[in-house]
Amino acid sequence: MTQEQHFDVAAYALGVLDERDAARFEDHLIDCPACAIELESLLPVVDILSDVDADALVATEQSRRDGLVLKKMIGEVKRERRRANSRRLYSLAAAVVVFAMLSIGALFAGAQWLAPDQGSQPPAQRSSKVLDPLPVAEGGGGFGGTPLPGETFSTTDSRSGVSAAVGFEPKDWGTQVSFAVSNIKGPLTCRLVAVRTDGNAEVLSTWTVGDKGWGTPAQPEPLMLVAATALPRKDIAHVQVQSIDATGSTETLVRVP
Repeated sequence: MTQEQHFDVAAYALGVLDERDAARFEDHLIDCPACAIELESLLPVVDILSDVDADALVATEQSRRDGLVLKKMIGEVKRERRRANSRRLYSLAAAVVVFAMLSIGALFAGAQWLAPDQGSQPPAQRSSKVLDPLPVAEGGGGFGGTPLPGETFSTTDSRSGVSAAVGFEPKDWGTQVSFAVSNIKGPLTCRLVAVRTDGNAEVLSTWTVGDKGWGTPAQPEPLMLVAATALPRKDIAHVQVQSIDATGSTETLVRVP
């Protein structure tokens, strides 16, 4: 690109460039965000200029000759602006699209570079700092499908019939608790509670169960969620899935392990 092409913005906006110079400037515009921004800022000025009353402006000129030249210029601007307006807008739109695509591409590449592909890491290389992803719920998720991350346990409560699988994964910041719940019918409001070795309890997660339930004939897939706690794994005795009624009373549906 040349310095002269940067000076063509106003001329192009006024529509006074010939076809060859206009085409050359449009090629330059695609690669020059500065000119694209300047062109966009000039378009309102050109619109205002095209609406100027040339006769009234000429009347204020001291020199009749200069006034006639100005009137002729404004009239030419009106005609050229109407003819070139669509072309300018298309060129500006094309430049904006190109810049947007380049920006999105740069962000995508940066994200790929900054974020490692954790899905391809074997279990032995899981990060100790971030949450591990849940497996796809195939064959019941934690109930015969892909196991949950970490140390896993599963059980079915003989009274409620609710089944649960839990994976405990130690982290630098505490413990990731991944869990899958099946054969649970709604509507219900539920929560996951971690019971400490000292007998105290901590609520880790809450959710609702709709009419279809989870792990039921109406919705065969289990509910799979992830919770995080500052508790070290050694301080967690077990977890409970509890239901909560409108009065705040709770009922344990299943305990793991």
